[in-house]
Amino acid sequence: MVDIEKALLDPTAVFGHPKDVLSHPELSREQKIEILRRWAYDAKELEVADEENMHHETLNEDILDEILQALSELGAGLMNN
Repeated sequence: MVDIEKALLDPTAVFGHPKDVLSHPELSREQKIEILRRWAYDAKELEVADEENMHHETLNEDILDEILQALSELGAGLMNN
């Protein structure tokens, strides 16, 4: 069973890849969208921090594109279903 609260707080702690969110059978469409949107927010924040030389972790530069693709597959965007 997936820890939804943990996934909402830190999607990367629960899922290795955005496609893992898409394929998870226990999550509703709305939960998947919310998790992916939060992941996108985190990825954008990391990009900004990286640009400002404030980020110390390795950033997967393609992750935001993968998150956006997953949201698209769900018929959602960053802000609206």
